[in-house]
Amino acid sequence: MSRIGKAPITIPAEVEVAISGSTISVKGARGSLEHTVPEGITVALEDGVLTVGRVNDERPTKALHGLSRSLVNNMVVGVSQGFRKDLEIVGVGYRANSTSPDTLNLALGFSHPVEVKAPDGITFEVPEPTKIGVIGIDKQAVGQVAAVIRSYRKPEPYKGKGIRYAGERVLRKAGKSGK
Repeated sequence: MSRIGKAPITIPAEVEVAISGSTISVKGARGSLEHTVPEGITVALEDGVLTVGRVNDERPTKALHGLSRSLVNNMVVGVSQGFRKDLEIVGVGYRANSTSPDTLNLALGFSHPVEVKAPDGITFEVPEPTKIGVIGIDKQAVGQVAAVIRSYRKPEPYKGKGIRYAGERVLRKAGKSGK
């Protein structure tokens, strides 16, 4: 049995979980999320604990067991605590500012500023011109938006300039050597 899949999910007091058929709805202080579990996966709620199981031991069902448990757990954590990805900007003249929580303006050395609009449920926080926070309740959406922002100017290996995740280490290459 899947080590991740068999672990129970404890539901905090402020979170409500509703199961109807194969659809799971989770509501909390930060918002609500919904997920449909695949065929062959069962979810049961007993005494404030969610358990994810599988109907049979066929290979595709076993592959989805741990994934489904992780997705449901991420929903519970998201509506109660939320998720955050921090980005750092490195480079002379590279900076970010935010006019509103759902709009991010980036100056990345292009001839034009890059404007990023946040999808529903995602907000931006810019505590410093070189630091960006992507905040939301959906872990996948937060990671995707952070990856899109990083893709505008990935860290390059010679000087290390670009947008990187907080704490990311960029392997540096040696430049040209003089004669």
